[in-house]
Amino acid sequence: GGPCPRPRRAGPSPKPGRAARIAVCLTSALVMLTSGVGWCAYHWLDRGVNTSSALDALRDDAPPGRDGAVNLLLIGLDSRKDMNGNDLPKEFVQDELHAGSSDIGGYNTNTLILMHIPAGGGKVTAFSIPRDDYVEIAGGRGEHKIKEAYGIAKAEAEEKLSAQGVKGAELEHRGREAGREATLATVQHFLGVPIDHFAEVNLLGFYDIAKVVQPVPVCLKHPVRDRYSGADFPAGPQQLDARQALSFVRQRHGLAGGDLDRTHRQQAFLSSVTHKLQEQGVWSDLGKLQGLFDVIKKDVVIDNRWNILDFARQAPNLTGGNAEFHTLPIEGFATRKGEAVNLVDPAKVKSLVQAMTEPKTERKDTPAAGDAEPGEGKPDKGKADDAKPGGSDPVSSDSFQGPPVKMGGVPCVD
Repeated sequence: GGPCPRPRRAGPSPKPGRAARIAVCLTSALVMLTSGVGWCAYHWLDRGVNTSSALDALRDDAPPGRDGAVNLLLIGLDSRKDMNGNDLPKEFVQDELHAGSSDIGGYNTNTLILMHIPAGGGKVTAFSIPRDDYVEIAGGRGEHKIKEAYGIAKAEAEEKLSAQGVKGAELEHRGREAGREATLATVQHFLGVPIDHFAEVNLLGFYDIAKVVQPVPVCLKHPVRDRYSGADFPAGPQQLDARQALSFVRQRHGLAGGDLDRTHRQQAFLSSVTHKLQEQGVWSDLGKLQGLFDVIKKDVVIDNRWNILDFARQAPNLTGGNAEFHTLPIEGFATRKGEAVNLVDPAKVKSLVQAMTEPKTERKDTPAAGDAEPGEGKPDKGKADDAKPGGSDPVSSDSFQGPPVKMGGVPCVD
């Protein structure tokens, strides 16, 4: 990463804003030092990351945060284009990614996972939002599948920008910013909790990350074979290369739960990858981190207020089994505007997410999610009675869509 910056000579006392930034930098440096990486690594990792200011548009309308906790939204963009809007090579998309044409997928967000990181550490709770949930899209755009918020807003913005003469890479970048703003605002309203940070990755980024980590350990309960995604795996534990890993997380045909089972695949993959990184000591080895962060700098977009090194403080929780994925519930299936969608109860979703993310000190006197008044769309009281003692799980796991997936190992999924 090159030599460390030379220390500046002593000068006037820094202004409050600058002093705060210096404090954050020193804290991050301390984190890196205690993990065995060092101050130079901080500067190397902090340069060249693609950032977005999309969260700025949400700050004023965000629900109040709780107890200093952090909510991080992971966005998986199903796009066959690079950061500048150019098509990825046809042969690569079709043969290596097994993802069809560059015209497929558009700008749908096929993965939306909110990770709630408690203040001061503790159990990390993640919520996967099924991509076909039929919700109100931010900006008065009516009801659509939640995955379509990004593409709808991007197309609207680009139509206006094109009329102003904006074109090329700038048009793509500004269009994507509009897509991010709409996605973030939609998710924030749907879940009823603030989004503090986000990270966005597309198909190419996923593939590149899998290449750095491969082989990726996974486990399947049943053998699968799907010509659409290219998934062709036996039952049981196995090791996947990058191309196979993409097939593993993209398969939905041939699975009993369809898209919902694919959501569990995504959760299992994240658990397996973080577990492997922990086993290999990647979090505390600058040489091993370099390959991973080179990919992040090329393929990932994060918000401009988030220092990715702060996330290293939570790595032990994420990789040590102190984290759990839940898939948010749906109420059934239907056809809307000619498309198959998931029907959802927004009141129930908000209730579950808020109950699972409130600080333990507040849970003592807070009704469980099942104790709602009739008509509020919250789970049945009987389910809430199954909660674990001590307030660690304020709602029963069967209030969600399928069983939870725990991080810290290699979960076996359908």
